[in-house]
Amino acid sequence: MTSEVTAAAWAARQVAAVRDDPAGRTALMRRCYAGPFGKAPRHLPFRRAALSFMGWQVRRGVLRPTSGDRPGSPWWRAVNERILRDGCEAVALSGGLPGPASSATVDRWLSFVDRPTARAWYGAHNGSVVAAYLEHRGVAEAENESERFFMNVVLCRVLYAHALVAAPRISLGPLRPLAPFLGDPRLGMTGIFLQLSRVLPDEYPLRGTVRSHLDREIGFGRLLDFGVIVPRLQQLYEWSARELSEPGLLGCVRDGAPVYAWSYDDRSVWRPPPSFAVRMAHRTLRPGP
Repeated sequence: MTSEVTAAAWAARQVAAVRDDPAGRTALMRRCYAGPFGKAPRHLPFRRAALSFMGWQVRRGVLRPTSGDRPGSPWWRAVNERILRDGCEAVALSGGLPGPASSATVDRWLSFVDRPTARAWYGAHNGSVVAAYLEHRGVAEAENESERFFMNVVLCRVLYAHALVAAPRISLGPLRPLAPFLGDPRLGMTGIFLQLSRVLPDEYPLRGTVRSHLDREIGFGRLLDFGVIVPRLQQLYEWSARELSEPGLLGCVRDGAPVYAWSYDDRSVWRPPPSFAVRMAHRTLRPGP
């Protein structure tokens, strides 16, 4: 892969070619994990988690073109595009196209290319996700209430999955020996954290209230969100801001309540529902320092 075109320009062209084609976006994601020469056996196992995160977006229709009878989401499209563009640029740089890297998030993807570990993958993937969240916060404000609520849920979950691998004491407290296994993106368990198909219907935009969607959440999802993640939210965001070198992330949480495109005055939605299982999780899985 040699050319006078820079890696950043090549990546931008690849993404532009599939911008209004959800299936094309998925295919581009698949190709990224094959590397610049179509053979990257150490990286391919991580593709499972990336496609899990992307697959439910495709099913919901959020990646559809913004024109037409059933338009997609400008915000979800922008977040997905950032992940694709950063990954494509890293592939191009590793294949010999000239740089330099256009952003710190691309450097994180290059670190993953050089050393494909679970922690490096989360650093790259979540670095792109967080950068996109912060860049497109104004776009997020235009989405309806339910969409904005679940933007926060998605962010909480991807940060938590990263902490399982890189900060097990924070993520699982006394059960920390299990954390790296549960969070390994090469294994099927990670799909539980990176997609919300069991909570959200396959539709966009979401209809109904936040409460109506939460009432449909099955037992494990409710236990995960309210019993395990919510009690450590402030600590999780503070750790993630340091891990990703992204201080702007601290503006997405306040006193343990997510506030990305969400009013702090409406923080009551994050209070755990009355549940014996949730109370037991609070008692037994206290976050460590």
